[in-house]
Amino acid sequence: MTAPASTSVLRAVTVGRIRRSVRRRGVVLALAVLVLVLFAVTLMFGRTYYPPGDVFRVITGEQVPGASFTVGRLRLPRAVLAVLAGFSFGIAGVTFQTMLRNPLASPDIIGISAGASAAAAIAIVTLSLGETQVSALAITAGLGVALLVYTLAFRDGVVGTRLILIGIGISAMLDSVTSYVLSRAAEWDLQEAMRWLTGSLNGTTWEQVLPVLVAVAVLTPVLLSRSRDLSALALGDDTAGALGVRVERTRVTLIVAAVGLIAFATAASGPIAFVAFLSGPIAARLIGPGPSLLVPAGLVGAVLVLAADFTGQFAFDHRYPVGVVTGVLGAPYLIYLIVRTHRAGGSL
Repeated sequence: MTAPASTSVLRAVTVGRIRRSVRRRGVVLALAVLVLVLFAVTLMFGRTYYPPGDVFRVITGEQVPGASFTVGRLRLPRAVLAVLAGFSFGIAGVTFQTMLRNPLASPDIIGISAGASAAAAIAIVTLSLGETQVSALAITAGLGVALLVYTLAFRDGVVGTRLILIGIGISAMLDSVTSYVLSRAAEWDLQEAMRWLTGSLNGTTWEQVLPVLVAVAVLTPVLLSRSRDLSALALGDDTAGALGVRVERTRVTLIVAAVGLIAFATAASGPIAFVAFLSGPIAARLIGPGPSLLVPAGLVGAVLVLAADFTGQFAFDHRYPVGVVTGVLGAPYLIYLIVRTHRAGGSL
């Protein structure tokens, strides 16, 4: 290859990298702005409208008649939990999908959400536990199911397909347990359990928000610090090992951090359908090929939950939990995504 040709190739590679970097930064900035806009809309609009000035005064601690209660005690914790839960589902979902190189490898599919849901149903219906105890049991069950799936799937390493199939089987069993418990529930317990299992932000309090905030603050840096190793795992275990990645240690760290985020978010808001499943593919299509999707997927998750919760509250004649809206909107989009990808001859 001649010198001018080499220079031309190098220039093309450099320009491509710059364009991808600019695109990534632009998309991340746009998603962050969209999260802020939806967050502000959630605080201002409702059955009563409060102008931005009143909302800002409430957030800064001033007492504003009417707004202090409606915005400060009802809307603000709900909106904060929507952002935190959506971000947790998004970043944890794309961690599993990237690590196991399969879009089906999300907490919705491999049993983590099902474990938390089954534990919550038992805690509410059978044990009659309070909200704090239900959340603690759901978190413990989510972590326990993840450990069980990983242990059963481990055989000289973990193969993504084997882990997914085992997770689907365990998820089916846990769903059966949940259905059995609900079939024997009293009417009041059934309503409470269904509200939790559907995925809802109704009645959110700061006591529910705080554990999720701590989990995000502690576990997100763990995932971000392993983003390069995660990208290497997407190339396969052998390639990652050749690049100097300690494969099993890195995988365990990523799984623990991702499951922790899912468990805490699920304990606070319930298993909000499709957010963890769709955030990664949506972020990938917005960002394009390139580096880690962790932050973009987390922001997409926050956008999905904020938008779905607001839509469920005010877009229809009746109010619907956020999980109903994400389920109704997420399933058709997932089908469209799969059909479009199949026609293009690619993969999610």
